[in-house]
Amino acid sequence: MREARFHIPAPGGVECTLCPHHCRIPEGGRGRCRSRECRDGKLWALSYGAPCALAVDPVEKKPLNGFLPGTYCLSLSCTGCNLSCRWCQNSDISQAAPGEVECTVLTPEEAVDLCIRRGLPSMAYTYTEPFTWWEYMYDMAVLARRKGLKNILVSAGYVEQEPLRELLPYLDAANIDIKAMDDGFYRTWCGARLAPVLGNILALHEGGVHVEVTNLLIPGLNDSDGQVRALCHWMVDHGLQAVPLHFSRYFPRYRMREPGMTPKATLLRAKGIAQDAGCETVYLGNV
Repeated sequence: MREARFHIPAPGGVECTLCPHHCRIPEGGRGRCRSRECRDGKLWALSYGAPCALAVDPVEKKPLNGFLPGTYCLSLSCTGCNLSCRWCQNSDISQAAPGEVECTVLTPEEAVDLCIRRGLPSMAYTYTEPFTWWEYMYDMAVLARRKGLKNILVSAGYVEQEPLRELLPYLDAANIDIKAMDDGFYRTWCGARLAPVLGNILALHEGGVHVEVTNLLIPGLNDSDGQVRALCHWMVDHGLQAVPLHFSRYFPRYRMREPGMTPKATLLRAKGIAQDAGCETVYLGNV
């Protein structure tokens, strides 16, 4: 446990300013991400130094196809997410609170040393929402940079500008998941908003981070030609035509058993729309 950054006093507790939710957390309560708790008028990061997942992955699994291709990374995660997507592929850890799943104890120094001992060139903060364990990720990223390692962020991008700006100098690559080009979709299906995500993608790109974008296509919800076209035109209109775009296949999971998996033809159609719009590099995932 570590005292959390990014909060201000509020009546009866604190207001967390880490992400756009700005949770008002009463004494003894937790925010939406379940991993930040108010105690004695302060906010505490409960999952600091307590990863629930640790693995060695191909960097392409993040997915990152244009960053250190053919190499492996140390993938690390703690519990917690500030979105509530009903199809979450990692719901057993993303929708869990610290203490609800098995964790290990690993300091930032130990994590970086482990990466070096394994001969891996990069560390990936992934599987859940890394911004909900910002303090732990930040400390690892700073140490990793000092040791010559690269830092990879895999995120839904739902964070306020100040914490992103502080982390930005230590990031080398990021894959950001755009759920849909529809704010109503975000509010209904993810419990979030679209605008902060788009702004943070631009900030990462402008900050010199290698960015790739993923869009999970769910039949009948966000897979229309209009939705795909809106995403691709937004990328091209904002100078992101060279940013690799991944259309990923949906499989029923967690609280969403319908519809069935995305037809391969849908992904092929999306790829054609993206290429026609001017996106230069398009990949299909989970096929």
